[in-house]
Amino acid sequence: MQNKLNKIANDTNLFLKNFIKKQKKTELISAMKYGLFPGGKKIRTKIIQDIGCLFKIDYKSLIVVGTAVECIHAYSLIHDDLPCMDNDSLRRGKPSTHIKFGESTAVLAGNSLLTMAFEILTSKSLKTDEKNKIHLIKILSKCSGHLGIAGGQYLDLSFEKKKISKNKIIDMEIKKTGKLFSFCCMAPAIIKKKSFKEIVFFEKIGANIGLLFQIADDLIDFNSSSKIAGKKTGKDKKKGKATLISLLGYKNAIKYSDKIKSNIIKDLKKYGSSSKNINDTLNYILTRKK
Repeated sequence: MQNKLNKIANDTNLFLKNFIKKQKKTELISAMKYGLFPGGKKIRTKIIQDIGCLFKIDYKSLIVVGTAVECIHAYSLIHDDLPCMDNDSLRRGKPSTHIKFGESTAVLAGNSLLTMAFEILTSKSLKTDEKNKIHLIKILSKCSGHLGIAGGQYLDLSFEKKKISKNKIIDMEIKKTGKLFSFCCMAPAIIKKKSFKEIVFFEKIGANIGLLFQIADDLIDFNSSSKIAGKKTGKDKKKGKATLISLLGYKNAIKYSDKIKSNIIKDLKKYGSSSKNINDTLNYILTRKK
């Protein structure tokens, strides 16, 4: 599993470095690259590859889609760490972008990564027709804005130190984390021109994977050290964050995550042995230490 992730990470980073290299150099490039590289585990791009395997889509095309997703993810982390948001000074074992470059530069670098994602999806490197590209951009836009990441972050901040219901927490976590995973699962189906019904099916699969990922992330915050995680831990409890752990308790949150994983595997059974890759990725998400 780790070897597969390493290959995907290397190929994704190589594409991004070459893509940025071809662009006119500006004062923001250094901050953008700092936020992107080395760039974490690339689990989102691995999910794109896993779903793409179900439809036998070319590996390189899926890497291109993955690089757009990684730009969106990096932008969201840069903004998430800002003092006006979660105020985190450590990210992936190094100072957060705003600590290194200043707040205003971090905001602008994040904005630039957001827009670069759409530029990547329009590039000739993505071997699909224009209609598919427009569809991908439309869905990724929705997943990134007020209906997705931005809206979820707003709810996350507004829920602090309040008693929030399970359904509202799930809605917040799906928007904050699940929507981008929804795109990861929908993208291969869109490229393969699958039916609306099948695309919606993968949207729901992605939302559940994202929810699973967020619970696993919250478990790390609850139970790991900053040294292992590469970021500050224990901050959810200090800030009074509304999480499924704070509502259900540690053990019940683990049980709930296991149930989500079982449901995802059950839903994907119809794709036969091709779904093994995604099963392995789900296990990795739940057992990771950072």
